[in-house]
Amino acid sequence: QVQLLESGGGLVQPGGSLRLSCAVSGRIFRIYGMAWYRQVPGKQRELVASITNSGSTNYGDSVKGRFTISRIDAKNTVTLQMNSLNPEDTAVYYCSADYQRDSRGPSFASWGQGTQVTVSS
Repeated sequence: QVQLLESGGGLVQPGGSLRLSCAVSGRIFRIYGMAWYRQVPGKQRELVASITNSGSTNYGDSVKGRFTISRIDAKNTVTLQMNSLNPEDTAVYYCSADYQRDSRGPSFASWGQGTQVTVSS
């Protein structure tokens, strides 16, 4: 069974920084796209940032220039460096990964359980 485990959330003051990490474990042949999403109560989950297995990145408009997504394929890990945080960034952050379990099988998508990020003074 493939699991995604996020870490690094917490409480930070406006203008501060946090670094989120997500480790993928289990039976994995290859990981393709990885991404971070966030969700606040009453709103749809929104894309924060994504990264392909070739390193191409994409960011939501509200985080461009402040957040950076990266991946370490040798560790099946994706990170999100968040700088210049503001209260509007408060949300539960989820990581996702698209992967194959073996070379001939289909691809799957899985989500982590989420980690809370709160930006408040």
